[in-house]
Amino acid sequence: MAGKLFEELAVGQVFQHQPGRTVTEADNVFFSCLTMNPQPLHVDFHAAAKAEFGKPLVNSLFTLGVAVGLSVGDTTLGTTVGNLGFEKVEFPKPVFHGDTIYSETEVVEKRDSKSRPEWGIVTFEHRAKNQHGDLVMRCRRAAMMRRQKG
Repeated sequence: MAGKLFEELAVGQVFQHQPGRTVTEADNVFFSCLTMNPQPLHVDFHAAAKAEFGKPLVNSLFTLGVAVGLSVGDTTLGTTVGNLGFEKVEFPKPVFHGDTIYSETEVVEKRDSKSRPEWGIVTFEHRAKNQHGDLVMRCRRAAMMRRQKG
């Protein structure tokens, strides 16, 4: 079990996740089509070439998914009961085909669960940067976490 239990996580703890993930054209088009998102900025390269950035943008929900996915091995693999929600999701810079996403996670809050005392609630802030170090995504995620059995 690679993930951390509630007691093993401390507010202020930061995880630098490895490896990064390079985004391909296929990733973006497949994800957009699978999620029924026909946005021309993602799937119509001719239209995207005429838009503000002059090329296709990577679907922001793909960026979110990769950034959180990169965090699982270090934080919640086998130790989370489930996600409770995401908030403050921001995409300050675009992601393009060929960009590599690197992710880090900070534990920003933790508390006992009022309704489920056998579990705890941890709030993570996930941050994703591209290969240039530009912040491309930031979000907060609350997760119900398993406790040590005692």
